[in-house]
Amino acid sequence: MSLIALQDVDFSIGGPLLLEAVTVAIEPRERVCIVGRNGEGKSTLLKLIDGEHKPDDGEIRRQPGLRIARLAQEVPVDIQGSIFDVVAAGAGELGALLADYHHVSIAEPFDAQRHSELHALIDEAHGWTLEHRVESVLDRLGLPQDGEFSALSGGMKRRVLLAQALAGAPDLLLLDEPTNHLDIEAIAWMESFLRDFDGSIVFVTHDRRFLRALATRILEIDRGKLTSWPGDYDNYLRRREERLHAEEQANALFDRKLAQEEVWIRQGIKARRTRNEGRVRELQALRSERASRRELGGNVRMQQATTGASGKKVIDVSHVGFGYPDKCIVRDLDTTILRGDRIGLIGPNGSGKTTLLRLLLGEIAPDTGSVQLGTNLAIAYFDQHRAQLREDWTALENVAEGREFIELGDRRQHVIGYLQDFLFTPERARAPITRLSGGERNRLLLAKLFAQPSNLLVLDEPTNDLDVETLELLEERVAAYPGTVLVVSHDRDFLDAVATSTLVLEGDGGVGEYVGGYSDWERQRPNAPTSASLRDPVSKAEVVSTPAPAVVATAKRKLSFKEQRELDALPKRIETLEADIAQLTAAMHEPEFFRQDSNAIVAANTRMSTMQSELEGAYARWESLEATPD
Repeated sequence: MSLIALQDVDFSIGGPLLLEAVTVAIEPRERVCIVGRNGEGKSTLLKLIDGEHKPDDGEIRRQPGLRIARLAQEVPVDIQGSIFDVVAAGAGELGALLADYHHVSIAEPFDAQRHSELHALIDEAHGWTLEHRVESVLDRLGLPQDGEFSALSGGMKRRVLLAQALAGAPDLLLLDEPTNHLDIEAIAWMESFLRDFDGSIVFVTHDRRFLRALATRILEIDRGKLTSWPGDYDNYLRRREERLHAEEQANALFDRKLAQEEVWIRQGIKARRTRNEGRVRELQALRSERASRRELGGNVRMQQATTGASGKKVIDVSHVGFGYPDKCIVRDLDTTILRGDRIGLIGPNGSGKTTLLRLLLGEIAPDTGSVQLGTNLAIAYFDQHRAQLREDWTALENVAEGREFIELGDRRQHVIGYLQDFLFTPERARAPITRLSGGERNRLLLAKLFAQPSNLLVLDEPTNDLDVETLELLEERVAAYPGTVLVVSHDRDFLDAVATSTLVLEGDGGVGEYVGGYSDWERQRPNAPTSASLRDPVSKAEVVSTPAPAVVATAKRKLSFKEQRELDALPKRIETLEADIAQLTAAMHEPEFFRQDSNAIVAANTRMSTMQSELEGAYARWESLEATPD
């Protein structure tokens, strides 16, 4: 039986429907990722599932006794108390009793009467099992019970809120951008933890590597419609391109027919004859259908204002040391950054990445050593806290800064037209930025950044809240930037795409320098944890004692008669599997699919997974046999 099923659900916040005729079901032990552009309604869908929002039309059916927990996108600012208090609050009134009992038990002076009253109330509610569960969750997530929530870093606060969500033993866990404000190690830990979670997960994320590691199904929101794509993210991307291509061809055919009919109706008297009334009615229907079509939203177009080239040597760092009384940030750092380098800065939250950036830019003086900036530098800085945006200005005023035109290389563009390239309508451009979402603010800051002539681009966490399309375009623009780039990011795919080398804060003031992006550093760094060790740590002795399998050299050989027949049959087998997958995918996109019995839905998903595995195996076998010399 499905945990939750949405049937023909509509929801709007003024204007066109944000979600239209949504029909979908979430099955046990699924990990479903919701994808779509900023503003398409991903967080809204989570709130509908959670029950915070009510649909305008349609029905939401939940399994009796279903427990749902949701981790919100932003950390609430009004949470107070110890970590135990915050986590126990996830279990409602009984959790609040346990938190009071926990406080009374350690308070000085000890209140024996209150302690006894709370003990009796918890006994009556059979609450000691919950206490054990809260303590178990805290232990699994490595959280101290008595730490103060308000004193934690952003990443640790999100870990505590995840523990709060788990304390109620949910059947369905809803996660909205769970990797926001987490460092790379914390993201890897969360991936491992969620893979082992017993319930179902529905999540929204812009981190493509996190998405690929977790998702077993993709739900796409596009122009109000929800489409289910069984399989992993790469399968979704492939099938989505096929669908968009087919949609483009169908729309072109429709528009051609409409244009022909419009020419015919303008011929006058012939169109008004009785025998042609049916054709006139058909034209009216075509016009109505065309008017109701929701076009695919445009893509951001990023163009950079550039200036003259900097000197060849951009930043020269010699024996630099810097720290605070209780912490060493950098110790004896020597490096030279040359024109055209794209440097990624990696390190845990609180390790000093932004401080290192400020040292490199000369904004703060080192305790020891020297930092020399090169000649003819023009710096554009993307601040992760968006402090460069004035809250009392509109989006237009923030970018224009009194100008009417933006100089982009050898051409000029009006500010309104420039902002439209970043998907701001004229009305939105003139609205106060207090009305903008997190994703819109990041796009606005990128627009402001690229309007500034520069040859040194500094990006401090630029990927937060961006949809995947904008993120991929930003990758392309940064990779093609003619100057020098310094970037701080926890997005591993982004670092792989843009960085030519990395500076890694390794603790106790050590800064390692590595060639390549994140994946290259992961291979090169000492004592790199494997994915297996993240899930199930083992001791060094256990690793050493495991004998390595012997590598046996095999001589190259010709294909046997049986293998040759297998090779000849594989193309047909692959073609059949791809056709079957396409047919089943089309059936699963139909609303009627989710009106079936839940056992039939589970069986279809299992069949899809099996066929995809068989297809991957067939391709792998084909490559293996093809590689064998004749």
